[in-house]
Amino acid sequence: MAGKVYLVGAGPGDPGLITVKGREVLRRARVVIYDQLASPELLKEAPPEAELIYVGKKAGAHALPQEEINRLLVAKAREAPVVVRLKGGDPFVFGRGGEEAEALAAAGVPFEVVPGVTSAVAVPAYAGIPVTHRGLAALVTFVTGHEDPTKGKSDIPWEHLAQSPGTLVFLMGVKNLAENCAQLLAGGRSPDTPAALIQEGTLLTQRTVSGTLGDIARRAREAGISPPAILVVGEVAGLRERLKWWETRPLWGKVAVVTRTRQQAGALSRRLTELGARVLEVPALLILPPEDFGPLDRALAHLADYRWLIFTSANGVEAFFRRLGEQGRDLRAVGHLKLAAIGPATAQALARRGLTADLVPPSFVAEGLAEALLPQLHPGDRVLLPRAAQAREALPELLRHAGVEVEVVPVYRMVPPPEIPPEARPFLEEARVDILTFASSATVHHFAALVGRDRFLTLARHAVVAAIGPITAQALGEYGITPQVQPHEYTIPALADALAAYFQGRRPGEGAG
Repeated sequence: MAGKVYLVGAGPGDPGLITVKGREVLRRARVVIYDQLASPELLKEAPPEAELIYVGKKAGAHALPQEEINRLLVAKAREAPVVVRLKGGDPFVFGRGGEEAEALAAAGVPFEVVPGVTSAVAVPAYAGIPVTHRGLAALVTFVTGHEDPTKGKSDIPWEHLAQSPGTLVFLMGVKNLAENCAQLLAGGRSPDTPAALIQEGTLLTQRTVSGTLGDIARRAREAGISPPAILVVGEVAGLRERLKWWETRPLWGKVAVVTRTRQQAGALSRRLTELGARVLEVPALLILPPEDFGPLDRALAHLADYRWLIFTSANGVEAFFRRLGEQGRDLRAVGHLKLAAIGPATAQALARRGLTADLVPPSFVAEGLAEALLPQLHPGDRVLLPRAAQAREALPELLRHAGVEVEVVPVYRMVPPPEIPPEARPFLEEARVDILTFASSATVHHFAALVGRDRFLTLARHAVVAAIGPITAQALGEYGITPQVQPHEYTIPALADALAAYFQGRRPGEGAG
């Protein structure tokens, strides 16, 4: 019995624009057959064991002819229960999805269509152009900018289009741009009609050229616009200067390196992406179990002896409670303990476990934590400090100086990764990086080890360097680097906001540099 084929619209490029159903189907796929225009990020939604087959089409180069794609869909449906045909935009809007559906129907293969956000609407929207607008355009026409060259004659009613009072949106509009504009002009459309050509719309590489019907082809040629691109012709194109938003975000066009661990990079990466940056995740740390669980296990066996449990990182929280669970114990084991967290991210890690931190200092560094803790401790009190195998000694030294008995146990260790991610390597080798971010002193040292000291210094000379706080800034100083950006509050959201402010010229809270 044949499996089912899902013809899924991936949206126009921004992976966030896929539909909920499209993502859900991808997560069940056993085979994914995908296009050039489908975001590579979406392929990560497929199960690890799924077969991924590229059949992309771009100008002048087809991985597979359409007839072969049709046959492939039928063949794979007879091998796998769920086959996803992932197509850019919407499968039924100039996507040849209809042809694929016909082939599946003829072969008796069950299929479903999962519509996608069409680039015909989304790309102009990301350029600040509504395809309809009260008083300017009450209708919109979608037109292929690249007809089947084997037909011999055009099926497009150019005279009617030229006289249309609405918006014209040409998909695949680069190769025949000059000819299509000439057809509209010959049909009587005014050369002064506003027009815009949008390349790689909804992506962080989006480029938009504005002009008029009479000069947009020349402007596009001078700007070096290449496929994929969409042409918009009509009065609504004149709204772009007032309504553009995607390309005006504070970090637009910047390449930002995030050096946090792969598990922790998400929050900073998402925020920088929202601000317009292209993010390269280059994890400078790998989190591994301690070389010896003995000290931690002994401490877990005597939790009743401690008064406070102190965490200096979210990693410490996760590692501590993971080991506690491995011993068959749960949160009741720490019910008698007071909990301290060095900052809000660590407190949030506790909250995810159903625990509330009894103390979070106003200054999110070891010295600030010690200052807040000491009034609540007495000489002879015992506290447990589960942390990284390599860490600053400031906190335990300050507590011991006050007579507090501090048990420091390693719950994880940090090591540099074996290599730079391949997608980031050319940017680092060619110093094509605008922003370097560091959220701990460990990421500074391990990033230097990963790329090499000389390359690190070269990158820092070409980029804006952002440090989450003074300890991280101090680590950068060991390499002769002074961060230009340092927030007042030592948190990931504050770090991202400080970067946005820096590039907007406000520069609140950054260090000199």
